[in-house]
Amino acid sequence: MAFVRVNGVVLHYSDTGTDKGPVIVFANSLGSDFRIWDAVAGGLTRPCRIIRYDKRGHGLSEATPAPYSMTDHVEDLAALLDHLKIRKAVIAGVSVGGMIAQGLAALRPDLVSALVLMDTAHKIGDEDYWNTRIGLIERDGIASIADAILERWFTAAYRSPENADFAGYSAMLTRTPVSGYTGTCAAIRDADLTESTRALDVPVLCMVGDGDGATPPDLVRSLAELIGGAQFEIIRDAGHLPGIEKPEKTTALINAFLATAGAQSNQSNT
Repeated sequence: MAFVRVNGVVLHYSDTGTDKGPVIVFANSLGSDFRIWDAVAGGLTRPCRIIRYDKRGHGLSEATPAPYSMTDHVEDLAALLDHLKIRKAVIAGVSVGGMIAQGLAALRPDLVSALVLMDTAHKIGDEDYWNTRIGLIERDGIASIADAILERWFTAAYRSPENADFAGYSAMLTRTPVSGYTGTCAAIRDADLTESTRALDVPVLCMVGDGDGATPPDLVRSLAELIGGAQFEIIRDAGHLPGIEKPEKTTALINAFLATAGAQSNQSNT
């Protein structure tokens, strides 16, 4: 396990792979930790350096008091990459991790060569939606609304009582610190990345599970249409976290994108 204090918070991260290839940074969703990327990271075919981390308030990273801003999360990741002396990485983010990726590309373009934006958007939900969720969790805990969240995360087939993996991811969600969860809800609530994302000029792959109940395909398609030249892919029989339900398909799309993103990035920088 590796820990570092950056931007006023202790972050837990993993740094694996090789320097003989691109750097790929994975940012996880609300209510999860970086283990959600295990199958995807393990399926990458190109030699690369792989960075995974728990954003503040999640996994083994420090849970500072709520609320957080999206800028907090973006600056945390920037500080981690500066600490690791990483430049021009491919940032792959799912859900709020995808918002962090968009924010990083806008704030620190020197750190980003390409983006993989999964089941995310430039704006997710509205103030009433997030305030209601924050209030319920502060009053009754994450477990009180876990079933509703998990219905958005996973397809009905995956949510089988016999599926031990589903039980594990349910525990991951409900064991997230309340301050980390509600703090990040506030960050999503207050973030509208429309204009900064519209201005991005890097290769981008957008993908979404066809059964995503949190950021449906039409919303993710609108994100792709906002970014010039972005690819858009739908993953069949997957919910909000296709890297868990359909890791082979997810990884195949990322592998194909990595094969072309370097050339596209070089062209955009000439």
